Amino acid sequence: MNARTYTPFDSCLKAALVLSGEWIPRWLDLLHAALVHREATGATHEKRAFGHARSVLIECRGQLADSLVTAFSSAVHADVARDNGSPTAASRKPRASLSLDDLTLMDHHEVQASVELARLQQVVKMAVEDELITLSALLSAARGLRTVRAEANPLRPDVVIDTLMAVLAKLRIDEAARLHWLHAGAVSLGQELGRFYAALVRHLEADGVQPAGYVVVPTVLPARPVHTSVSDHGEDRPSGADADGAPLVLTLDHLHRLLVGNLAQGGAGVSDHGASGSGNALVRTLAAEVVTLMLRTIAEDRRLLTPVRDLVMQLKPALLHLAKTDPRFFADRDNPARRLLDAITARSLAYIHEQDTGFGEFAGQVLHTVQSLQALSADLPERVVACMQRMESLGLTDQGPAMQTLVRVEQRHLLAERVAREIRARDDFGRAPALVKRFLCGPWAQAVAHARLSADILGELAAQPDLLEACDAPSDRYMGILTDLLWSCQLAQASQNRPRLVRVVPVVLRTLREGLDAIDFPRPQAESFFQALMGLHEAAYKSHRSDELLKAGLRRQEEPAAAPEPWLQGHEARESGFIDTQLMVTEFADTEPATCRQPLGSGDTLAVGAWIELQYTDHVQRCQLRWASPHRTLFLFATAEGQSVSLTRQGMDRLEASGQLRVVAEHGVVDEALAAVARLAWVNSGKLA
Repeated sequence: MNARTYTPFDSCLKAALVLSGEWIPRWLDLLHAALVHREATGATHEKRAFGHARSVLIECRGQLADSLVTAFSSAVHADVARDNGSPTAASRKPRASLSLDDLTLMDHHEVQASVELARLQQVVKMAVEDELITLSALLSAARGLRTVRAEANPLRPDVVIDTLMAVLAKLRIDEAARLHWLHAGAVSLGQELGRFYAALVRHLEADGVQPAGYVVVPTVLPARPVHTSVSDHGEDRPSGADADGAPLVLTLDHLHRLLVGNLAQGGAGVSDHGASGSGNALVRTLAAEVVTLMLRTIAEDRRLLTPVRDLVMQLKPALLHLAKTDPRFFADRDNPARRLLDAITARSLAYIHEQDTGFGEFAGQVLHTVQSLQALSADLPERVVACMQRMESLGLTDQGPAMQTLVRVEQRHLLAERVAREIRARDDFGRAPALVKRFLCGPWAQAVAHARLSADILGELAAQPDLLEACDAPSDRYMGILTDLLWSCQLAQASQNRPRLVRVVPVVLRTLREGLDAIDFPRPQAESFFQALMGLHEAAYKSHRSDELLKAGLRRQEEPAAAPEPWLQGHEARESGFIDTQLMVTEFADTEPATCRQPLGSGDTLAVGAWIELQYTDHVQRCQLRWASPHRTLFLFATAEGQSVSLTRQGMDRLEASGQLRVVAEHGVVDEALAAVARLAWVNSGKLA
């Protein structure tokens, strides 16, 4: 055990892992009994299927039990490591269970497996609901939280089920047996997990843990009813009714067949052999239901201002009309109607208030689009294309020069890292003072990299070889002074050879100034380094200083080196709208209370098109990611007015940690709305399975 305090949370996890070695084998026994019962009472074809599943379970039961216990322990520890109980961890959005893109690529058997998984989750969560509420409240309190947060419970059903699915995927068993295990073992898994949670509740209560409180969030009702869809004849009818008027609940199977066109033909024939599904009443009904649910989700998205949400809802008749002839338009990212929705919702994320500069003009353009699409005539698709082109052209600016600048910066940064490795590999580097090491691996590596890149450009442009021979190579001189510089900083040696020290110091200082000036390094920072360096040289002249005193001074200078960060020259920063996050965080700290957050690491996953919000001392600004450098060390954003904003990866982490950067949307609003439709169909499938 390490030196840190052993908390009730640690004790609970230890108890949970011990209990998992008991309830997991017990569940496998119950699963076996359920398969035997199904085999004895089922129809003839079911007897064979459940008998096969029982035989497979008997063969691999021991391996399965051991694997589940081990994998569950690893999953719990991994979940604790990912979630440290900080406020930023709470802001992570849950991973979508399924997307339309995933569903389109799945075959029928994969869809059925997803349905069975949905059913398993539904059954288990219903069985453990009471125990889970109490356990999550106690574990949140044990982790130091005042209010309950589901992610603070690393033993939640999602972790258990994900572990089970991962272990089953590694077993070499046929899909049919696996599906029968999930179906027959769902109820008993919920029961055993409920007993497991109840035991842990008793354990935490015995340790004196008091439950955290649940936050009551008021429900905001929509301003108008949105559960309506349009029939083939244009009349409104309640959403969720099929062509015959029977209640329709959108399921994963429905959605899959709609997307892949695998629907039995009904009604009039189709001219495209069913590729679009047109002429099929069920296809049109399902498409209308998806469009209705998608628009409802967008209408409830509070990231969009109310006028935009109102105008998007007014597009519903046009979108439903388009769904008659192209029922899957929403799943095609290149479809003009889908692109129109993407353009409207994406740009609307740029505005926080209706009074923001440019919002009035944007809202006027959206209103014009809505008015242009009110008539549901044959030329509607052509009008959609025209509106889409107008909306996509809004706010487009040429960020090519800024991107080229940042590409050059990243090239220099990567070359500087290589130069730093060369410098660190020198035999005399390890004996240098810390301030000199940091300088050489930081600014000076950038200066050498800049000189080498400049020499490469000159080599490409020069047509005469003799011109290259005649020109002085600064990069060679910059690397050539390292021997004298590193020697002059070793005070014990330099003080023994003062004539050499007098001879080399002026050359070293002159060359250093030349290199720093070449990369436009800030003069105040440069002078600070030179003063420290000259202090070392001056100390070498003073023989009365003992080696012990010199070494003590060097020890006081030792500091851990920070991770290298791309360096932008003055003109590069201006061209790309670079934000000096160190200065920004310092200014923000003067006006905001200190925070203790961990960065979410948006630089790892943030995709082009995502929106972020930057908090300055006097205003808030939203901007969209337009480009990320190949090695994701630099990111280029654009505001609604087309202004460039660039950040380093470390800068993004710095702003996230200080609470000055917030991800508004990782994906498009339409993407997220359609993902919500897929999740709803997935949940419905689990309930009806």
